[in-house]
Amino acid sequence: MSDTQPSPGVQTIYADYQATTPVDQRVLEAMAPYWRELFGNPHSNDHVVGWRSLEAVQRATSSVAALIGADADEVVFTSGATEANNLALLGLGRRASSKRPRVLVSAIEHKCVMAAARSLEEREGLVVEFIPVDEEGFLDLGTLEAMLDDSVLVVSVMAVNNEIGTIQDLPRIAALLAEHGVLFHCDAAQAPCAMDLRHLAEHADLISLSAHKMYGPQGIGALYIRRDVQGQIEPIIYGGGQQAGLRSGTMPVPLCVGMGAAADLICASDTAPERLRVARQRDAFVEGLRATVPSMAINGPIGSWRHPGNANLRFEGAAAQDVLGSLQPSIAASTGAACTSGIPEPSHVLRAIGRTSAQAESSIRFSFGRFTTDRDVEEAARVVKNAVQSLRVAGLTTG
Repeated sequence: MSDTQPSPGVQTIYADYQATTPVDQRVLEAMAPYWRELFGNPHSNDHVVGWRSLEAVQRATSSVAALIGADADEVVFTSGATEANNLALLGLGRRASSKRPRVLVSAIEHKCVMAAARSLEEREGLVVEFIPVDEEGFLDLGTLEAMLDDSVLVVSVMAVNNEIGTIQDLPRIAALLAEHGVLFHCDAAQAPCAMDLRHLAEHADLISLSAHKMYGPQGIGALYIRRDVQGQIEPIIYGGGQQAGLRSGTMPVPLCVGMGAAADLICASDTAPERLRVARQRDAFVEGLRATVPSMAINGPIGSWRHPGNANLRFEGAAAQDVLGSLQPSIAASTGAACTSGIPEPSHVLRAIGRTSAQAESSIRFSFGRFTTDRDVEEAARVVKNAVQSLRVAGLTTG
């Protein structure tokens, strides 16, 4: 992949690729005709303008399906991974048999999965249980196996964690679930830039994806629903019955085309080298800080079972918000902390892997990607080192 596309802003180093990725120029070019020249409603069946738009959506659907080894009729476009996760869990839960009242969710799922699971418990009367993880974020497979029986409806486990980058052993999880006929929902929003997904549909029954996590546009995602599971899904959006009645509403052609183009790029033969390059840059960033900031520690696993661009770092004694404030406008990074009704909370992911509230509040996620340069990484390490040292000199740290 080319590394010539600039990061946003003249002087800002973008290190928040897991929050959102810049749209690849090739994706923009693929989308461009569908804003004006080929603007038709893909559901207008009576004229050529609609037919052309529908053909474009169908091509995009096939591209997204190919990303995970699925068929096009098993892919439903949504507004993003949040809606896809909600459709998967709420859709299943609202048609669940009384014989399968239990839903199992890993302790480090995205907040939208947690919220959807709580809704099933509060509104549908299902029982939601959380699967623990170890100190690196890997699912406790022994505990999962003990929790499974024929009363479990679905297990939801994300492929790649959005905060600490842990990559789960999805084939092993799928094998455990298959013994009891339990459905497997996988939030794979972070996965396209981290791992090979060509066989994911062989293991999971429902897979959530997001275009803007893989160099596509914001506002579009998809849910893979295995063909023989589609009858078990109650829609959460009703209307004209588009997309086999699973998700009504006019499909946004430019966004669908953009997601398809992004999927095609991910499937390209040079994707593996890109991941290796990004991992090398991430490691250089971490090692550069390790040598100059002795109090720094890493949250999450080391090695190939981690998202190649993820560096979730803990600066003992320093508040993450103070460090991030000192980095502005030089570096764009983020904490893993969620915000509920304006009240900051320690990251549930970091707490689940055994970090204290103070440790969670001193952690920052840096994430790199396709357009990160070696110079970006070198400069970012220098700026972060200076920021932490300046806070210590100012007496704003406890370490």
